[in-house]
Amino acid sequence: MALDKWIAAIFLVISIAYGYTSFTYELLPFERYTVFLPNTLPNALAIIAGLLCLMIILTPTQPTDDTDPSSDGRGVMERLKEFEVAPTVFLVIAMIGYALALRPIGFLASTTIFLVATGWILGERKLHIMIPIAVVAAGSIWYLVQQALGLYLRPLPWFLM
Repeated sequence: MALDKWIAAIFLVISIAYGYTSFTYELLPFERYTVFLPNTLPNALAIIAGLLCLMIILTPTQPTDDTDPSSDGRGVMERLKEFEVAPTVFLVIAMIGYALALRPIGFLASTTIFLVATGWILGERKLHIMIPIAVVAAGSIWYLVQQALGLYLRPLPWFLM
């Protein structure tokens, strides 16, 4: 079985477990008759992920063409040295730093810094474009979460609040 089918099978098991836990979630009495339940989105995600995994697993694989320059007869494990691992590691470090920075410096600053830093890691070098987009995105997300969902996110650092 091809590597993509093995990965899809692993994700299928994960989505089945996630779907089971979301379907068996105990609702509170006041949540039973609301339009959008706390487990509505997890149920939908589990179903969509399961269907996509099944689609990948059940789709027949195409035989590799020897004339294709990308298929040089080596498997994924042999080509592992060609993959760019450093940006992935830096993105994981940036995510951890973002999670740790959320409370002390606030949502707006930490999200803006995170978006600019990850854009830089991924190769975007136009700061005059990245910074305004990151500021607008962070402000829009904060406004929607604060006003539309009614969840409080500390927008500014603790010393300015």
